[in-house]
Amino acid sequence: MKKIIIAAVAKNGVIGRSNGEMPWHSKQEFSHFKKTTFGSPIIMGRKTFESLGSPLKDRLNIILTKDKELKNRFEDIIVFDKLTEAYSFCENKNYEKIFLIGGGSLFPVFMKDADEMIISIMDFNAEGDIYFPQIDDNIWKINSKDKRSEFEIIYYVRNNEQ
Repeated sequence: MKKIIIAAVAKNGVIGRSNGEMPWHSKQEFSHFKKTTFGSPIIMGRKTFESLGSPLKDRLNIILTKDKELKNRFEDIIVFDKLTEAYSFCENKNYEKIFLIGGGSLFPVFMKDADEMIISIMDFNAEGDIYFPQIDDNIWKINSKDKRSEFEIIYYVRNNEQ
């Protein structure tokens, strides 16, 4: 099962605001995210889920939280308090790939396990206080790039030569 990080990152590394607001709105990037993750499980933290407002359609929404009551407030989500449990669940369901979508405190954890990353680098700086972690060139190598009008998608793979 491939574990794939997907994120949109401003030029200055910002990915969000601690008040739950998105620092930008890009229909083109949202469309890329939806098309890429469609039909696959997405794993996120509670704060990221709450910033969305509701489960994303046509994807299995898996939320990492210690708040077991969250499951009672929303249908169509699965709640785990440990990432390893979420991974085991997806492996047992024979998913080919899962997407790790955030947030800021989870990306460094996700990076330890991920096989690939799909990072949209937006063509601007943004105001915010949540940042994407530094990408270590010794661990990650660029596989390909795809330039769009508002951002560039960089596809990374884990460097197995380390």
